[in-house]
Amino acid sequence: MGSLEFERSVAGYAARDSSGHLSPYNYTLRNPGPQDVVLDVIYCGICHTDLHQIRNDMGMSQYPMVPGHEVVGVVTEIGNEVERFKIGEHVGVGCIVGSCKSCKACGGKMEQYCNKRIWTYNDVFPDGKPTQGGFASSMVVDQMFVVHIPQNLPLEQAAPLLCAGVTVYSPMKHFGLAEAGKRCGILGLGGVGHIGVKIAKAFGLHVTVISSSDKKKEEALEVLGADAYLVSKDATQMQEAAESLDFILDTIPVNHPLEPYLSLLKISGKLIMLGVVPEPLHFVSPLLILGRRSIAGSFIGSMEETQEVLNFCAEKNVSCQIEIVGIEYLNKAMERLDKNDVRYRFVVDVAASNLEK
Repeated sequence: MGSLEFERSVAGYAARDSSGHLSPYNYTLRNPGPQDVVLDVIYCGICHTDLHQIRNDMGMSQYPMVPGHEVVGVVTEIGNEVERFKIGEHVGVGCIVGSCKSCKACGGKMEQYCNKRIWTYNDVFPDGKPTQGGFASSMVVDQMFVVHIPQNLPLEQAAPLLCAGVTVYSPMKHFGLAEAGKRCGILGLGGVGHIGVKIAKAFGLHVTVISSSDKKKEEALEVLGADAYLVSKDATQMQEAAESLDFILDTIPVNHPLEPYLSLLKISGKLIMLGVVPEPLHFVSPLLILGRRSIAGSFIGSMEETQEVLNFCAEKNVSCQIEIVGIEYLNKAMERLDKNDVRYRFVVDVAASNLEK
């Protein structure tokens, strides 16, 4: 089972200030307990939230910060009360690594809404030790917040599903939108949006990608398999598409107007906000009232849903469009992500980056 009686030193890449620049950083993991899983990191996806956090866009960043919350690894040690995992198994860790386990949210298998949830990084454990993420050689995680990677799902493909994948899967399931034939809009074709297209198609939905230009039209239709493509700046296209969608998954992580997209919804349609936008959004109420439409929000998904989306994508052969990079490329990858210059998700090959050297 291995020894869990001492803290161990690990190597990672951390931001030291709001410049967001990432550089090598050595630190110690918290001392594992009986319910903990120790894993060596193999891959870690890069999320737009990582960019917000390292640059302190939310005003809550604590440094030094090792980001990364789409973590795929291999179990190296387990506590004596761990029953769900074995040494050598491939596992995943997403956005949270702890919760109170006793509130209504936790009891309802909605740990992501627990007021005492513990973020995978930029947070603190109950003992006061800071949490650090997956751009590092190892992690220690409570078994409750670890999931199995299906054997037929490539490890690099699993990484984006641990945040981006479950972020689109959860609202489809919760709001009853995963019924074949439903008409789904995907607003924003980035890391989250492109996975939204893939999962929606796997559910049998009719998918319309909504973007500000036609630059990604061919790829959306011919590569990702979307059924339609709508340019939001084209007034004629938008008017023709009015009241045509059952729901829209809004994945845009920056400020944007909501009115143009509300008009695309059918009566009782839903605009579901998924992107983290660090400033107020605006809309006029008649667009809701006159169509009994609603604006809702959804945050990642539960641990149960995280396991579900991995199993679903393995069963349906859903694959993400990824670019694999080494950890030494992190700063360049962040720059490109800020410019939307990636198709469509960076995945860092941590294991091949020789962090310990």
